[in-house]
Order: sequence, then C-alpha cells, then structure tokens
Amino acid sequence: MELEMEWMDKINEEVKNNGHDEKEQWRKHSIYKIPSQITDLNEKAYKPRAISFGPYHNGEEKLKAMEEHKHRVLVHFLKRCKKPIELLFQCLDQVAQELRDSYKPLDLIWTNDTPKFIQMMILDGCFILEFLRVDNSEIPFDDYGENDLVFGKHGNLHVLPFVERDMLILENQIPMIVLHILSEFAGEGDHHELNMKIIKLLNPIFIEDTPSNEKIIELGKCMHILDLYRKTLIQEPSHTTPIPKLTRAQQREEDISKKLGWNTFPRVQESGIHFHKSKTSSLRDFWFSEGVLWLPRLIIDDNTEYMFLNLMAFERLHNGAGNEITSFILFMDAIVDSVADVSILYGKGILVNTFGTDETVAELFNSMSKEIPKAYDKKIYNVTADIYYFCGTKPWKRWRASLIETYFRNPWTMVSLVVGIIFFVLTIVQTIYTILSFYHDC
Repeated sequence: MELEMEWMDKINEEVKNNGHDEKEQWRKHSIYKIPSQITDLNEKAYKPRAISFGPYHNGEEKLKAMEEHKHRVLVHFLKRCKKPIELLFQCLDQVAQELRDSYKPLDLIWTNDTPKFIQMMILDGCFILEFLRVDNSEIPFDDYGENDLVFGKHGNLHVLPFVERDMLILENQIPMIVLHILSEFAGEGDHHELNMKIIKLLNPIFIEDTPSNEKIIELGKCMHILDLYRKTLIQEPSHTTPIPKLTRAQQREEDISKKLGWNTFPRVQESGIHFHKSKTSSLRDFWFSEGVLWLPRLIIDDNTEYMFLNLMAFERLHNGAGNEITSFILFMDAIVDSVADVSILYGKGILVNTFGTDETVAELFNSMSKEIPKAYDKKIYNVTADIYYFCGTKPWKRWRASLIETYFRNPWTMVSLVVGIIFFVLTIVQTIYTILSFYHDC
C-alpha cells in the first residue's frame, strides 16, 4: 500500500508541474545512447575502437589500455598549466549538473557519484586538448618525446588515427563546455581558436574552402565535437550559385510533386544530365541548372561509413538538429545505384575513391540509406523537382544517355555496334538488289 501511495504521489507531482521539467530536460540533451533499431544494422560503426570519451563506453575492457595514458596526459597538462588539480576540479564541479543533463540516458552511477563523473570529464577532456595541441604544434612531439607510445612517431601512425575516428562517434562525445573550461584553465586561446584546432584535425578541407575566418565564426555555439564537425560539412558556400531558368511554378506543378520519391529518381548513367564538381566540398554546394547537376567532392575512405552513420544518428535523435546530412545521403543513394554510376562520378572528380572497388562504393551508398526515414529539406526538394522537370520534358536526352552508356563507353562494344550496322546495311542493300533483279527478270 505504501508503494502504491508513493507512486500516486509521484504522478500527482508530475501532473502539477504540467510537464515543464520534462520540456526543459529535452532542451538540455545533446549526446545520446543510440537505440538498437539503428545500431543493429551496423554495430561497429557506432562503437569506439581505441578510446572512450564520456560515460557510455567508460570502463569497457577493450578500451582500458588508454586509461593509463589519460592519467599521464593529465599530469603533462597540469605541469604546463602550473595550476593545482583542485582548482580544475572546482571549475567543472560548478557545471556538473549541466554536463550530466547533456546525456540521454545516464546511468545512476554517474548521477549519484559527482566526483567520479567530474574525474572522467577531466581525464577525457584533457586528453582531447592534448591531442589537438600536439596535432597543431610546430614542434614535433613537443614535450612527449619521439618514442612516446601515443604522441610519438609510433603512436602517430598506429594510435592517433583511431583516436581521431573515435572523436566522431555520437556515443563517445563530451560536452563542448568541458573543452572550453579546460582551454581557458590552460590559457590556450578562446573558443574560436579551439574550434579551429578541431576543424584543422577533422576537416582541413573546410579551411581550404573558406578563405575568411569570419565564415568559421558563423558556425556558432556547438554542443560537442560531432556537432561542430557536422556544421563544417553543411556550411553554405560563400559563392553565388546560378538560378535555374525553370520557374518556381514549373517546379511546383502537381504532376512533378506527385512524382517526387527516390524509387523513381533517374540514376546517373540514365538521367541524360551532365555532372560537374562544385567549387567546395560543402554538402550544401550543389545545384541543378540547364541540364547540369553540380555536386561537391566526396572523399570515400574507410571512415566514410561510420562518420555519416553517426551524423545521421545525431540528426535522428536530436530534436532541432536538422536533416541536411540525412537528406544528402538519400539524394546520393538515389542517383548512385551501380558501378557505372560510380565510374561516371569518379571520372568527373566528384567521388574520390580510396575505399575499394566502384562496386563497393555503390554498395556503401545503398547500405547507408537502409531503414532511414525519408528526410527532405528545401534545397534538396528544389533540385529534385528541377531534375524531374528536365527529364520529363526532354526524354530524348535520357535515350541518348542510355545509348551512349550501353554502346559507346567501351571501344570494343562501339566497334561491334558499327560492324553490326554495316552488316545490317549491306543485308538491306543485298535484299533490295535481289528484289530488283527478280522484277527485272520478270
């Protein structure tokens, strides 16, 4: 009876609060435990392989080897700062609840034991900062030595690439505020400089594409490293894109709107449209104009799959994140279906394949879109509508493209076609002469 009364009191209290606490909590979450309906398709893509950051994979047996290096890095960090650990602990203790609220869900062990939670944040955050500092240092190996197992030559080849990969796992994030506090504690620059270090490590192409640092500041407040990385990928290009000649009225025609759907979307080799590489690698730097589809350059390597899957998982789980990454992957899956499609985009410099065969790349795009909700954004919708209208009003271009793909991509196939045509013409000529000869004899 006592338990029943306790339960009813709890329900009454929640009704009285009218859900205000719940709404506030949802706004605070930014790091998520990915549900099984997502991870079941590819479990390895969502799990760290070398090091744990944050509570979700802390203490796992396969990751324990890096724990001693975290402690060693903390000692290096404090020696350089010349400040006591107690002061650092105090700084993070003031925001402990904010840090805990970032995780959804969070085990009771971290909720009830604040010192243990802060200790983890300090160790993980210091390791990330030291990694960024060594990567950006002009002095080789800095104070770690050439033979250091993590930051030396050996570690730079066999350890740090996996650490870099694990920094983009959604379940392996720590709140960005931890890195801000630690960076200020060490006197190593402001938030912008920290962002620049992260971008230089994880997405250096973004800096090459963005000559002005002012554009990088526009990335705004970021919740964690994965969020910052995502924003660099979807930054709107600074150059002006051409305005399609198709009117908006044409794009919104009812028959085109009814057709919108990836299942009937024209593939690369059969679309009849031309492909060109965009000026930047931003996933927002694409457009369609006068029969030409401009697409950003994509480097396909061993990290591509896990990176995109974690970004899409973040968009799916975080309310308000947007769906730019998800919609772009669905768009690419719609136009890439075969080895021939990959080969065409590779030839145009749109796909840079360091991953494997063209068939593997085609399978990669197809697999990443499995069981993903159909997410559209305005820009994708407009480009899709333009392509449908172009292909619908100029079917001869699709026929020509199909003819070229079938008969003229391979020189031997082209020779066979020409020989076949010659024989066909000669057969017709012979038939005509036979008929004329017959009537002449009559």
